[in-house]
Amino acid sequence: MTPKIELKNVHKAFGPKKVLQGVNLSIAKGESMVIIGGSGTGKSVTIKAILGLITPDSGEILIDGKHQGKDRDAFLAQFGMLFQGGALFDSMHVWQNVAFRLLRGSLKRPKAEAREIAIEKLRRVGLKPDVADLFPAELSGGMQKRVGLARAIAAEPQIIFFDEPTTGLDPIMSGVINELIREIVVEMGATAMTITHDMSSVRAIADKVAMIHEGIVQWTGPIANLETSGDPYLDQFLNGRAEGPIEAVR
Repeated sequence: MTPKIELKNVHKAFGPKKVLQGVNLSIAKGESMVIIGGSGTGKSVTIKAILGLITPDSGEILIDGKHQGKDRDAFLAQFGMLFQGGALFDSMHVWQNVAFRLLRGSLKRPKAEAREIAIEKLRRVGLKPDVADLFPAELSGGMQKRVGLARAIAAEPQIIFFDEPTTGLDPIMSGVINELIREIVVEMGATAMTITHDMSSVRAIADKVAMIHEGIVQWTGPIANLETSGDPYLDQFLNGRAEGPIEAVR
């Protein structure tokens, strides 16, 4: 079966700094892949390359077995994203943030319909309709993260990216967000790709895990094999040991 997302020997450097050095990764349709690895190992660059925000120096990135087409709007319409910091627009009401893509571009809907969809998505993430007319600054961090999640799913995307979804949240709210992500991905049948350092998120969200180190996928496999991989890089990362093949920056 053709993978939903496939990266073949993808390289990317910024000047002399080689970030991606031959990334190979395959994500099946409806699968939840979580990418782990230290800071600066290429996780965020990988997502940006898939989205077409940066162009790889070499290699291939395929969606449903095809390269990005000329219609940029149609290409991006396949994706939703929950940003690390929420990235909500302070000057817009909550519902306008959620419906952002439905109010413009190729996905544009009538304003009343867009608002109705936004309120329905807010309900899906556990927020009441009266939140719709508030501004982001009036919400707690956990509520802002839920709004970001509602926005990510508002246009019913085929692929959803989650960038450090629990950053800045307490353990209880992190657990709530993890459960919501897992439930929504399963309900929608979406393909998910998550970047996180939070191992509780990994265990809650992942079907498969990939570890990137020094610009390559060092290990990938089912979540059930995470603790028994036998890979020294993954083992060191999971256990937070200073000693091992991964050199700590001192």
